[in-house]
Amino acid sequence: MSSADQRWMGAALALASRGQGRTHPNPSVGCILVRDGITVGRGWTQPGGRPHAEAMALAEAGSAAKGATAYVTLEPCAHVSSRGPACADLLVASGVDRVVAAVTDPDLRTNGKGLGRLAAAGVQTVSGVREREARATLAGFLTRLVLGRPQVTLKLATSLDGCIARADGESRWITGPQARAHAHLERSRHEAILVGRGTWEIDRPALDVRLPGLEDRAPQRVVLSTRETGDDVFQLSAPMEIARLPADHLLVEGGAGVASAFLSADLVDRLLLYRAPILIGDGRHALGDIGLGALADAHDRWAMIDSRQLGSDRLEVYERVRCSPGS
Repeated sequence: MSSADQRWMGAALALASRGQGRTHPNPSVGCILVRDGITVGRGWTQPGGRPHAEAMALAEAGSAAKGATAYVTLEPCAHVSSRGPACADLLVASGVDRVVAAVTDPDLRTNGKGLGRLAAAGVQTVSGVREREARATLAGFLTRLVLGRPQVTLKLATSLDGCIARADGESRWITGPQARAHAHLERSRHEAILVGRGTWEIDRPALDVRLPGLEDRAPQRVVLSTRETGDDVFQLSAPMEIARLPADHLLVEGGAGVASAFLSADLVDRLLLYRAPILIGDGRHALGDIGLGALADAHDRWAMIDSRQLGSDRLEVYERVRCSPGS
């Protein structure tokens, strides 16, 4: 693969991130059409899953798509749906010369058939370009496909000594405005957000997105409780019931009981740890019992994938170490 392929796929990956948390039941895909080193069309999966990224990019390019290279973060679909045509067929009809895909679609309706159909029509195909990064953008879709549940991100905002509140329950605010803004950005990338009944009844959190221009991206509110809340929220009685959620990305925000329950069930795929430079002492700890049988079992389970300063606070992002989304 050339450096140009790497660069243009990076642009497609950036486009794919625009739809994250809004395209269920379809994956969020990015596509960019390039001819003679110039962008002639761009697309990303639209809310609700249609139009697909390729269809949007081709519509923008029009006749300029002929002879172009299409960079797409997921193999173009090969199946015809009542919601729209197969993207592989659209690309063939457009006259593109080449299609570069980051990831082969594991959906059995496509799984190699999209690239195969393009190759049979004389279109040059390449796959695996920036695959690792593309899989990260597709993690929710891949987790749903393999495990039948959404990808779960657990958010914890703690003091240096691991507390989420003072002993009397005071918790506003442990982290500063930059960290809270980042947390709201994360909310905008998830279709659903979950808290426990205690947090819901005591704090009455809005669980919305309070960032200019992203207010309409508030996720579906979910409460974990064995007792009816009587509110207009999606309710689950146990962590394993998340498979019922119409979502590919679930953000778990609180409190300590809920966080511990999801960790104990090994349902957390991604951990956001916001740490403020304060000490609380005799406060409420972020976690309770997570089912750890021995200290040795705690090692080699989490890998840091990002770390950054947000004002005076520190964010660390960890991923659960798994051989695959289903392990």
